[in-house]
Amino acid sequence: QVQLVESGGGLVQTGDSLRLSCAASGRTFSRYAVGWFRQASGKEREFVAGISWNGGNTDYADFVKGRFTITRDNAKNTVYLQMNTLKPEDTAVYYCAADPGMGRPRIREYEYHYWGQGTQVTVSS
Repeated sequence: QVQLVESGGGLVQTGDSLRLSCAASGRTFSRYAVGWFRQASGKEREFVAGISWNGGNTDYADFVKGRFTITRDNAKNTVYLQMNTLKPEDTAVYYCAADPGMGRPRIREYEYHYWGQGTQVTVSS
């Protein structure tokens, strides 16, 4: 079993950058695919970015391509989401999720077994 803890959220201005971290417990985290999702107030949770177990493959939602980058450091049991050129519409609670196994990055909520509690990102205009 894996426990996930997100950090790095906060209040920033339009155009600023943030780096979110997803720290995981468990010795086998390196064998998990990880994804970032977000949920804005009053909206459904949506996929943001995903990374395969070894970092070899990544996938992004169209609305973050070119601005966000997902990476992982398996030695530190941590996955990162570097967010650049932030916009007010990026305001949301950001969640990381993990799913055991190799293969492509998962992009659907139901493909993930473990979820963190989320970290708030607020981008002011």
